[in-house]
Amino acid sequence: MVNDPIGDMIARIRNAAMRKRSKVNTPASRMRERVLGVLQSEGYIRGFTLVQKPGAFPEFEVELKYFDGEPVIAEISRVSKPGRRVYSSIGDLKPVKNGLGISILSTPKGVMSDTAARDANVGGEVLLQVY
Repeated sequence: MVNDPIGDMIARIRNAAMRKRSKVNTPASRMRERVLGVLQSEGYIRGFTLVQKPGAFPEFEVELKYFDGEPVIAEISRVSKPGRRVYSSIGDLKPVKNGLGISILSTPKGVMSDTAARDANVGGEVLLQVY
């Protein structure tokens, strides 16, 4: 059993990108699906599909995105961890790498990027940063 499912998914994506893999599998959950949806809509991954094998737990197959042979996700890091939750109001939310990256937040209106959270004028738990 994994104590931090989002952290596990981030580690799998980071390791696959370092090894220049085109796809990586991660166990399926609703939170992971929402985070992957934000990564796809922001252009950091090509896409993801739900894979269900008989007798096994469902998994997401994540297609990583590359530009000129380098991964689009240069760095992905967990901000809010199970031992230390990090919350941010909309006023305290700073741009990542001067706007070149994104933060992914879990808000009362759903999981969204920091720009979408600013548009919706809602803060929440800062799950991770990508650049």
